[in-house]
Amino acid sequence: MTATEIIAIAASGIAAGLINAIAGGGTLLTFPVLMVCGTPPIIANATSTLALVLGTSGSVYGYRAQLPAVRGLLIRFLPVSLIGGLLGSVLLLYYPESSFRRLVPFLMLFATLLFLTQGLLRKRFSPTPSPQDSIKPDSWALLFQFVISIYGGYFGAGIGILMLATMGMLGLTDIHQMNALKTFLGSLINLVAATYFVHAGLVDWTKAGILFLGAIGGYFLGSHYSQRLPQKIIRQLIILIGLSMTLILFYIQFR
Repeated sequence: MTATEIIAIAASGIAAGLINAIAGGGTLLTFPVLMVCGTPPIIANATSTLALVLGTSGSVYGYRAQLPAVRGLLIRFLPVSLIGGLLGSVLLLYYPESSFRRLVPFLMLFATLLFLTQGLLRKRFSPTPSPQDSIKPDSWALLFQFVISIYGGYFGAGIGILMLATMGMLGLTDIHQMNALKTFLGSLINLVAATYFVHAGLVDWTKAGILFLGAIGGYFLGSHYSQRLPQKIIRQLIILIGLSMTLILFYIQFR
């Protein structure tokens, strides 16, 4: 690798960590950068997944104070997330990535709009808010998390926004707690996928190491400093990131 490629990969890791800690979609930065640096698509996907899941340790640490409040939801979502992540990673080796990625722009648009309007929808279908610690996921939420997890193991760009939309519809209102739950579940989904990718010999370890060093710093900074901002600003940032990622995905898909 040239010095330019090393700097580009590290920088994409930092930016991806920041974005993933707040909303999600960092894979849309690391994946194309790895490909530009001469990495085949499936290897780039596996390498990005491994590096970013290792980097999430910085984000999980940054959100550690928020996890006790969402422990019950975490336990309930854990089985479907692990099974879905494994299934998605296996599917990557047997189905063309391009066929699945056609759905990604529409998933991102749907999730962003759902996150944008979830307050109005909650008032319409559940006028009386429930206490945070009494919220239990319905079967539809578990099914949707399972589908998100399959996609997360397969490609993963934007699963954070998809999960945030689901949590908002369940009745969670504290964005920092939602981000903690999203970060932990996303890291487990990617951990299962990364383990399978390592076993299948799909990881470029040199590039993964460079990407990881950037990502762990970005994750920590994003999770640590985002909690100092008002929740309204964080929600606006999530919507902005979601709409930006949606436009980028539509451009890539239909150019």
